[in-house]
Amino acid sequence: MPLRNTAEAYGSLAKFLHWAIVLLIVPQYFLAEAADELPNGIEKLQILDWHKSLGMMVLLLALARIGWKVMNRGLPGPIGEPWQRKAAAAGHGLLYLLILAQPISGWAMSSAANYPVTLFGWFQFPALVAENHDLHETLEEVHEVFFYSLIAVAAVHIAAALYHHFALKDGVLRRMLPFSRS
Repeated sequence: MPLRNTAEAYGSLAKFLHWAIVLLIVPQYFLAEAADELPNGIEKLQILDWHKSLGMMVLLLALARIGWKVMNRGLPGPIGEPWQRKAAAAGHGLLYLLILAQPISGWAMSSAANYPVTLFGWFQFPALVAENHDLHETLEEVHEVFFYSLIAVAAVHIAAALYHHFALKDGVLRRMLPFSRS
C-alpha cells in the first residue's frame, strides 16, 4: 500500500491519520460522561486528564492530516454529481473545522478554569486564555455544542459513505478503508 495518495485511493498515511482520529474521538464522550458522574477528586481528575490528552492527540493528528493533505495533492478523483462533490467538500471542511475547534475549545475551557492541559503528563501545553470563571462557563457550553455538531456532521459523513458503498457501489468507501487498495 503506497504511503502517498493515488488517483484511485488514499495513501497509508492519510488512512492512518483518518482512522486514528476516529478512534481517539469515539471514547471522548464516554470519558466526559464518566468524569461528570464522579465527585471532585483524584479519580475524576485522572479521567479528565485522559480526556484532555486524547483531545490534544486529536488536535495534533488533525493538524498532521491537514498538513499531509496540503502537501500530498494526489487525491483520488471526485465521484458523483457536481452537487454531491460540493456537498462532500463542504462536509469535509465542516468536519475538519469541528475536529480542530473541539479540542481547542476544551483547551481554552481548561485554561479559563486554570486547569493544566497535558499530553499524558509528558508536557504541559501553555494556557490559551487567562483564568476567567465566566469565560470557562461559556466555553463549556461551546465545547458541548461543538461535540454534538461534530457527531451530527460525522453521522452524515458516515451515511454518505455507506450510501456510496451500498447504493451507488462506486468505491468511495473503499478508498479510505484501512488495508484496502482501492
